[in-house]
Amino acid sequence: MTPSSVRFSGLLPWLLAVVAGLGLNVAAVAQAPSGSSAEPAPRRAEFVWVNPIPQKLQHPRLQHATFVSPSLRVKVGYCIYLPPQYDEPEFESKKFPVVYYLHGGRPGSETKSIGLVNTLHRHILAGEVPPMIYVFVNGGPVSHYNLPDRPDAQGETVFIKELIPHVDSTWRTIAERKGRGTTRIMFRYPELFVSAAPGGGGYATEKRISENDGYENPNLRFAPGDNVWDLARKYAKQRDHALNILFHVGTKDFNYESNLEYMQLLEKLNIPFRRIIVPDVPHSAKAIYDQQGLEIMKFHAANFGG
Repeated sequence: MTPSSVRFSGLLPWLLAVVAGLGLNVAAVAQAPSGSSAEPAPRRAEFVWVNPIPQKLQHPRLQHATFVSPSLRVKVGYCIYLPPQYDEPEFESKKFPVVYYLHGGRPGSETKSIGLVNTLHRHILAGEVPPMIYVFVNGGPVSHYNLPDRPDAQGETVFIKELIPHVDSTWRTIAERKGRGTTRIMFRYPELFVSAAPGGGGYATEKRISENDGYENPNLRFAPGDNVWDLARKYAKQRDHALNILFHVGTKDFNYESNLEYMQLLEKLNIPFRRIIVPDVPHSAKAIYDQQGLEIMKFHAANFGG
């Protein structure tokens, strides 16, 4: 049940759910934008595309799998949580919605956020939310971004054009917009996702990128317009594919103020969204999910029609 090769036909640090088997938690996608100016300097780590599940994080419903990236010609890893119903005989022909969980940090890996599986499984097992598949994505060297001058740093392309088709062709997913959930990526590809739940994103850094011709710093530049501020403005001008958006952030998160500022932008642009503000919680997905994970999952389920 662990495929090793692919069959073919990407705002924000925590969760993006994607409908139709794709998600950024875009059905609940939460991609984490890069950190903010107040964020501690990230610890540099060597990046690799394949990261097996550590022993202490293993779970009976969680698997590690790989596919071969056609563009990079290397194996790329991902982790997939399959709800208990996936293997039950009465559901053998059923297809499930997918939440794509996009980690924050750089470089990160497909195992960075899998500690949430215990919480996700508990709520699904208890019948508190309908069964969903969760895919934990490896975002590449610069966490779900494409860099114009680095062929190896194309995390967005690997996610959108390669991982999602692989997941839809390998597992029993609802391979349509209505079954996928994801922030930065949700506004770029609203036709792919129905639900997005960004958490604790580094919107101050994204704003700096927007205001400085793509430069995050003198040594790191993104393509013009490739930031959540400009993408939100672009999205606001089209209403063909309405996204369901839920922001969640703790009041002690170092990105808290920039999250409030970004929500104010969306209000000015008349982009509807919901919010969960968690008192006294720091920049921690686990702490958020310990308190509000069920509400975030219910949000995705409602957008999936469950």
